[in-house]
Amino acid sequence: MGTVHAEITDRLASFVLAQPVFFVGTAPLAADGHVNVSPKGMAGTFVVLDPHRVAYLDYTGSGAEAPAHLRENGRIVVMFCAFAGPPNIVRFHGTGRYVEAGSEEFDALRGHFAKAETAGQRGIVVVDVTRVSDSCGFSVPHLELVEDRDLLDRWAGRKTPEQLDDYRVTKNSTSIDGLPAIGEPAAPVSTSSRSSATSR
Repeated sequence: MGTVHAEITDRLASFVLAQPVFFVGTAPLAADGHVNVSPKGMAGTFVVLDPHRVAYLDYTGSGAEAPAHLRENGRIVVMFCAFAGPPNIVRFHGTGRYVEAGSEEFDALRGHFAKAETAGQRGIVVVDVTRVSDSCGFSVPHLELVEDRDLLDRWAGRKTPEQLDDYRVTKNSTSIDGLPAIGEPAAPVSTSSRSSATSR
């Protein structure tokens, strides 16, 4: 049976930060739009900012569905599964916004991801979490982690900043449904004074 929590407790934070992979789900408003689910990995790319706010570092890739959906409607869910140890699934539902690299807010948030690589970074997704839940995860298999892949880091490391900019213009300007994604005006800077964070 699932449990809804009032906030991200220390126990839940410890669990999610220990997981090597998480999944992000977003969707456009249009009924015929494409729902998107993305796996995310690489150590140090997810942080718990406070009991009601999380963030993850977003890297240049072939698509930009989450940034586009967040710009349109903000709906997001982040899910973690236990692939080792006791079974568990944790979901953070909430409202997300995309903070592009190069902005003042990005620079202020980037310090929370001290362990993460800088090559290829294109933004940070900040989520105001409105629903925190966990459930059994009895059907999730046991899997063993071998290591983080470094292919994305190596790919980005071989590009100049100008080449990465050109790639994002070509590949990341819109979603597959044509919604504006990377390169659009940044969302208003948050006036929140919260500054504490825990990173994975």
